[in-house]
Amino acid sequence: MIVPMKKYIFLVHHSDYIGFLDELRGLGVLHVKYQETEPSEELLRRIRLQKDIRDTLAALRHRIVPKTEGEPLSESGGIAITRTFQELTDQQESLQQELNALQKEALFLKPWGDFSPASLRLLEQGGLKVRLFICPARKFDPEWEQKYPLEIINTIPPNIYFITVTPTEEPLSIDAEEIPAPEVSLRSLVSRSEALQLKIDAIDKKLDNFTLMAQPALEEALAKVEEGIQLVTVVENTRKAVEDAVMMLEGFAPVNREEDIVRFCEQRRALFLSAKPTPEDKPPVLLKNSAFSRLFEPIGELFSLPAYQEVDLTPYFAPFFMLFFGFCLGDAGYGMVVLLGASLYKLRAREKFKPVLSLAQFLGIGTIIFGVLTGTVFGINLLEEQFTWLGGIRNFMIDSNQAFQLALILGMVQILFGLFLQAYNKARQYGFLYSIATYGWIILLLSILDLAVLKRTGAVSTYTAWLGVGLILLFNDPKAGFFGRLGKGIWELYGITGFFGDLLSYIRLFALGISSAILGFVVNDISLQIKEGIPYLGPVLFVVFLIVGHGANLLISSLGSFVHPLRLTFVEFYKSAGFSGGGKPYRPFSKEKAK
Repeated sequence: MIVPMKKYIFLVHHSDYIGFLDELRGLGVLHVKYQETEPSEELLRRIRLQKDIRDTLAALRHRIVPKTEGEPLSESGGIAITRTFQELTDQQESLQQELNALQKEALFLKPWGDFSPASLRLLEQGGLKVRLFICPARKFDPEWEQKYPLEIINTIPPNIYFITVTPTEEPLSIDAEEIPAPEVSLRSLVSRSEALQLKIDAIDKKLDNFTLMAQPALEEALAKVEEGIQLVTVVENTRKAVEDAVMMLEGFAPVNREEDIVRFCEQRRALFLSAKPTPEDKPPVLLKNSAFSRLFEPIGELFSLPAYQEVDLTPYFAPFFMLFFGFCLGDAGYGMVVLLGASLYKLRAREKFKPVLSLAQFLGIGTIIFGVLTGTVFGINLLEEQFTWLGGIRNFMIDSNQAFQLALILGMVQILFGLFLQAYNKARQYGFLYSIATYGWIILLLSILDLAVLKRTGAVSTYTAWLGVGLILLFNDPKAGFFGRLGKGIWELYGITGFFGDLLSYIRLFALGISSAILGFVVNDISLQIKEGIPYLGPVLFVVFLIVGHGANLLISSLGSFVHPLRLTFVEFYKSAGFSGGGKPYRPFSKEKAK
């Protein structure tokens, strides 16, 4: 359900406003209504600082450092650490680029060995030219050695590296690539590379020490900067009145915290106004559900929070989602693996991960239920003749035809349930008159179901079908005139094809369940062939292939079993329920560390 909110407007003298905000933040209940204004330079500066600290923290957390005793930091405070960290990382990146260039140059010179470029220049001053050549071995002509003073320096397939020493003006006729003489020696490059590496290692050591010692200070600085951003944002979104002498702060708080706000204002002797919010105020949304439904709130938030005036659909789609996941995965063995794995991991997991693992436990239970219902355990079909020893238990299991029908039945139930929710929501928001057309759709669909499928009360269903059509034509828009309603109603009746399309979408539950079972059967069949066809190692490979095969099938099928119920929820069910969404989460102005 959506927690009811109350709207507040506080009137505070400008000289007392910062102190008022500080105490109000300590109360931690007011969701401030922000105006659409351009952020100031001060706010942008704080946001950039926040990003810098977060980036520094993220970089330090990704560094792998042995847990040893770190040295005390020379920097005092998280902001100074951030600045130093940025300077060190920039310097290290620059040094690394220089080192890479030197190493590339050294790699180029390595085939020529270590020689002095100064000696080459002395020879050139004496009238002798030393030329360096690279030639593929297959193109090297031995006559060059007879014709010119030539020395092969190195042979590294597929190339030959050689030099010639000739008078400066003497022309050469050698079909090989000549490279310019190097300006520095290989020894010099290696020496400079080693010096750069020492500098990089020194910076690494400093960064390692930051990783061990700086994170608490950075987290504390981040919390302070975020508090400052929050405070500046609130100040900049405050309206001013009476020649800027009075500050007007507008916001929302849950109705169950009204006493806290009244007591706070009485202690502060602050003037405030309160009222029930209207849809135009766009109050924030705070969900409050049962322990079971609360596990599915993150799934609903993947699409959107409901608008404040809407019904929260989380408690209503949660059981369906659990069943649909089980239907798609459809193997009791896989369900037991999911349930057992989530239960064991939950014993050691952090508190923030436990709701996700609890959700996995319920999804595992749903899978076990449908696995037993369809008679599938690790790809084994319990409906086959060799399992007659199960006796009466098999009477509760369904075959593929019945599973197909069950998928359609569940789809029809969810669509009709969504329409009932839509009718209730319209009646609650606008009055009963606005919900009549939706009830007309429910009557029409049930009548068509009776005529097309049940075929038991055809005459009655015909009359009720026309009743549903009449309600849709006459009450689709109570504000419009008669002919306007009639025209709009005829157009809406054309949309009945959409209901049948939505219903057929639920066949995916059956298809995914069947595909998961078939893949499990294939894994078992191949495993048995390995066991029987390979002597000695057959039993070992049999077990290995079973584990790997069923593990892969579980992972792949689980992904589809999550995504497709998600689609059925957000498209078919939300459309039937008339969900509009667009709600903004309730985020109180508080001193708690931002998540």
